[in-house]
Amino acid sequence: MRVQWKMGFRFDLLVFTVALLSSPVLSDLILSKVDRRIDLTSQIVRITSTLKVENAGSESVSQVLLAFPDLQVKDLAYLSAKPTEGKGKAKRSDVTLPVEAANPKGMPSALTFYAVSLPKALGKGDSYTFDVLAVFTHALRPFPEKITQADIQLVVFQDSAYYLSPYAVKVQSLSVKLPEARIESYTKLENTKIHGSEIKYGPYENLPSFSYSPIVVHFESNQPFAVAQELVREIEISHWGNVQVTEHYNLFHGGAQSKGEFSRLDYQARPTIRGASAFRYLVAKLPPRAHSVYYRDEIGNISTSHLWGDSKKTELLIEPRFPLFGGWKTTFTIGYGLPLKDFLFQSEGKRFINITFGSPMNELVIDNLIVKVVLPEGCRDISVSAPFPVNQWEETKVSHLDIVGRPVVVLQKSNVVPEHNQFFQVHYKFNKLSMLREPFMLISGFFFLFVAGIIYMHVDMSISKSSASYLVRLQWDEVQAATQQIRNIIDRCLTTHDKLEASLRDLSRTGDVQACKSARKAADVLLKELSKELKPLLSFLQSSSVAGQILPKVEELVSKEKELQEKVMVKHSTVVDCYEKKTGLRDVENRVASQQQKITALKREVENLLELIDEI
Repeated sequence: MRVQWKMGFRFDLLVFTVALLSSPVLSDLILSKVDRRIDLTSQIVRITSTLKVENAGSESVSQVLLAFPDLQVKDLAYLSAKPTEGKGKAKRSDVTLPVEAANPKGMPSALTFYAVSLPKALGKGDSYTFDVLAVFTHALRPFPEKITQADIQLVVFQDSAYYLSPYAVKVQSLSVKLPEARIESYTKLENTKIHGSEIKYGPYENLPSFSYSPIVVHFESNQPFAVAQELVREIEISHWGNVQVTEHYNLFHGGAQSKGEFSRLDYQARPTIRGASAFRYLVAKLPPRAHSVYYRDEIGNISTSHLWGDSKKTELLIEPRFPLFGGWKTTFTIGYGLPLKDFLFQSEGKRFINITFGSPMNELVIDNLIVKVVLPEGCRDISVSAPFPVNQWEETKVSHLDIVGRPVVVLQKSNVVPEHNQFFQVHYKFNKLSMLREPFMLISGFFFLFVAGIIYMHVDMSISKSSASYLVRLQWDEVQAATQQIRNIIDRCLTTHDKLEASLRDLSRTGDVQACKSARKAADVLLKELSKELKPLLSFLQSSSVAGQILPKVEELVSKEKELQEKVMVKHSTVVDCYEKKTGLRDVENRVASQQQKITALKREVENLLELIDEI
């Protein structure tokens, strides 16, 4: 498999090399010296090229073309050029040279060109030295593509030992810096040396334009391949003195995919052996004086984090809930506050926020970055100044105490690397009086709340006594009161029935007929009094216009109670007569058995009617 893969790669490079052989010479510019340094110590490939350009022609030249194969351009994330000053150790300047895409005529179609504008045109015999930094993502390919927990991670890098340029090169050299001294294989050319973890090619002299010599390096790299499929940074500005930054990460391990089972025990015991390709923490370099820092995911707060800092920096070490092997994913959110005075400035009658664009995470590749700058409500004349091209649009965010919503500037960029973590500015106009909007709304809200409370306590909210609804409600209250009185009378009647039943039980136990007759006389007197109390209440309900719903049930209840009362009296008289005639106990039970069945059924009906009336 390894041989087939390399053969396929070399065939592609052969086609690419043949396409360059017929390329024309572009101009009289000559690269008198090229020194390239490829840094492969992380997943992000950084190629720094120091170019010394000479003008061997008679016409002045103000631009230098840079050439990249199309296969590389798709992974090109960042490209910059800076002048080099001084002798001996190169001393970089803070000045950057403009770099833009170019389309020169007659050039190979397999190449993409960029033009570097020099600070001044080069005349005949003039020279100029500058550095070019090219940053590539996803340029390291895992090989093999799948490994077990115990395997180390091996990756492959492909490039050219010669500097690909449309100009002839007098002298050039290349050094490839690797993370480890272990090298599986590499392309051996003339003048190739290895010093520890560094491979050196060259020097090579007097090479024509578009010279290309493919090299392949297969080496060990267990560095974190942390890739954010999407990162959403929300920067909320408050003119009350705070900048709140919230970052939502959708992260995965972009290295060789893990295969087989994962053993937590083996990983905890020997993490450098049984999990060499995994990573379990990341470091975020936050701005100085960051405060209120938090780190959480969908489950909640994650306690495996450490924060330390000084007057120059604040570092946050975060550890996910589980180590990440190749292909594994996780999502989390970090947030922190910043003092507004460190980032808000004024210029030419406008305010502007000056803050970094990219992620604070070390060596993180971001496939899609969305930065949202939430400005205070009332901002206008908004504009953005970014050091590199970005997609831009505006949204609106409605939060607490907002009326029309807060303007949101949204910036989007793909293939983002740490070099993009530069300062950008959002300019806007803002009236200071707009800051009083929220306090005024709070004060007004509390004021109207207290006024409403005062009005509620002092205003009679009851319905007018002359209204029809009030009169109906009053009549219904009277009907309910009369119904309750009737219910109480019925309850007293039932209690009297129970006392008569109790006197019969005492009679069967003691044989005292006179005591049973005395209980009967007292019950007769009480039931007559209750009957007198019941008549006016029934008459009231029958005359009321709002008692139509409850009246039939009340009348049925009174009728059933009278029937029950009669049956109880008949039973009582029958039992007393039998005891006076000294009839046997079994004969007495036979004579009142049918009566008792009717009494039980009537009691059940009366109780059901009482419950039904309570529900109305």
